[in-house]
Amino acid sequence: FERRIPVPGLCDMAVPAFGDVGRVTSQRQAFWYRRSFTVEGAVPETAMLKVHKAKYGMQVWLNGQVVGEHLPCFTPALLDVKKQLRGRGRTNELIIRVGANRESLPETLPRGWDFEKYLYIPGLYDSVELILTKTPRIVNVQTVPEIEASCVRVVVELENLRKAKRVPLTYVLREWRSGQEVTRGEYEVAGEGVNLKADFRVPIRDCRLWSPEDPFLYTLELSTAGDSTQTRFGMRSFRFDKASGRAMLNGKPYFMRGTNVCIYRFFEDVERANRPWRREWVRKLHQRFAGMHWNSIRYCIGFPPDFWYDIADEEGFLIQDEFPIWYLGEWPKALKSEAIAPQYTDWMRERWNHPCVVIWDAQNESTTQETGKALASVRDLDLSNRPWDNGWAAPQSDQDCIESHPYLWIRNWFGGEPFKLSDLAKTSPRPGVREEQKAETLPIVNNEYAWLWLNRDGTPTCLTRNVYSDLIGPTASIPEHRYTYARTLAALTEFWRSHRECAAVMHFCGLGYSRSGGWERPEAGATSDHFSELESLNLDPMFVEYVRDAFAPVGLMIDMWQEAITAGSEQAVPVAVINDLPEPWQGTVVLRLIQNGKTVTEQSQACTVESLGRTVIGLTLSVPKETGKYLLTAELVTKDKDPVRSLRDVQIKAAK
Repeated sequence: FERRIPVPGLCDMAVPAFGDVGRVTSQRQAFWYRRSFTVEGAVPETAMLKVHKAKYGMQVWLNGQVVGEHLPCFTPALLDVKKQLRGRGRTNELIIRVGANRESLPETLPRGWDFEKYLYIPGLYDSVELILTKTPRIVNVQTVPEIEASCVRVVVELENLRKAKRVPLTYVLREWRSGQEVTRGEYEVAGEGVNLKADFRVPIRDCRLWSPEDPFLYTLELSTAGDSTQTRFGMRSFRFDKASGRAMLNGKPYFMRGTNVCIYRFFEDVERANRPWRREWVRKLHQRFAGMHWNSIRYCIGFPPDFWYDIADEEGFLIQDEFPIWYLGEWPKALKSEAIAPQYTDWMRERWNHPCVVIWDAQNESTTQETGKALASVRDLDLSNRPWDNGWAAPQSDQDCIESHPYLWIRNWFGGEPFKLSDLAKTSPRPGVREEQKAETLPIVNNEYAWLWLNRDGTPTCLTRNVYSDLIGPTASIPEHRYTYARTLAALTEFWRSHRECAAVMHFCGLGYSRSGGWERPEAGATSDHFSELESLNLDPMFVEYVRDAFAPVGLMIDMWQEAITAGSEQAVPVAVINDLPEPWQGTVVLRLIQNGKTVTEQSQACTVESLGRTVIGLTLSVPKETGKYLLTAELVTKDKDPVRSLRDVQIKAAK
């Protein structure tokens, strides 16, 4: 053991460094961790080692004795170490072996395959803790907000080694931030046996609901004669309404606007360092996202460390939590629902008290029956009845949602006829779904779209070279790339939002990797994010300038897509205005035609949009007789607020 490594972290963080970490090589099969520690006093009745997440496959020894193994990489290991643990200040030696890469796992288990990843870096990438309790032990707590009744249902699993006939359970409910006590009480669990369950309700006077706009949290403290624990929760409900196609937050329609985080891709970013495990950096990341008017995040094809969910609770985000399964049409025959379902169960038990987690996402872009069978077997465990997303496979309930990934520019990559913004005039405003999903017309979560990625240095990714060559030419500059990306993504975001056909519009990608360096490089990046500097989390200024407005709660879209209009004509310009707010919006829509920074013509019209509504204003533009390139802008103007803009480039041409 000649190196030191932080836990949580990854094996490429060892000092001195290892070579070729995360690659399949003959150099190694595993990495070995060692930690010495002491326990003051006698070992109590229960001693459990919890490893929250480890890759790839884990075996554990304590004081030279085998404790057990845990192969799943994305759910916690909970191992009984009572027999091996030494107390009264004696030294304990813990050894943990992890597989060197994903090939260390059998094909019968989910292994986190990702078509865009090159490294599968192993390590203890989440917390490790030793849990010491007396009995009765509190094994698990599930809080079930019942907002209409202003109470929370509490379901507690207990392990009672002494087999007492009655187990008193006390509780204290507090406001999390202030610590102010709300109520306290006691519930008596009757019945003999090792495994017991308490199921009771706690009323909450003046109940305050949780939402992204007001992420109010409560803390529930539970105690038995031998154990105590606490958990946080928020009073909120979430579901999808099939009839309206909307998400329903706390019983009311709610439009999800957001982004994606691909944490496992970011793990292999050359600038990653220890950032995913620094709370202040992760909190700032979520705050940057909030500054883009985003209220939702899909943790995509993988789970970040547990504290990320705490921060999402506190900062106020709706999380679509996606289990790391992605195979497209190449589903491994050895991977069956029977192996997936237990991991789904452990995943749910870890997350179900987080108000931020609103969608269980079984997989990404895979066509299979296995994830559907697995989720159907476990969904009733979640007493809050969150909806599920089953990727490209058939949905399993009319309470669920369907994911759609309308990558309109993908045909450029395949060498087909280039897609242009003007083609949006003939594009269906309801994103298409896979054949496997068509049995149900369910609410659509549009959580990937565009196919316009740039690396952080402004160069196209390996998937978008043809796109930019078609849009602006093969010799375009870096600023031209950035400007085109931002303007095009903004227009496309307006399109998917303004027609109200999507319950969620979530851009891809808020955090991923960046792998620039030339087209011949075999590991060139396929996707990327928008950061110009990672430590300070500065976003590309053009991305902020144009895309932020496209996600504004009260937004607009110039619904005119033709590239040319006729000089001297009267041109109809429909402007769609949408309002995601729970109250009506009043303001002014200002339409301008600009050339070389100067306004050529301008008109305005007062506008009112009802709560959660949409209206279309029909404006008419008197087109000047002078031909050339112009910028058409529409602005929403509200007192004491910055205007929100929609932009279109137009060419004024002489009449034929």
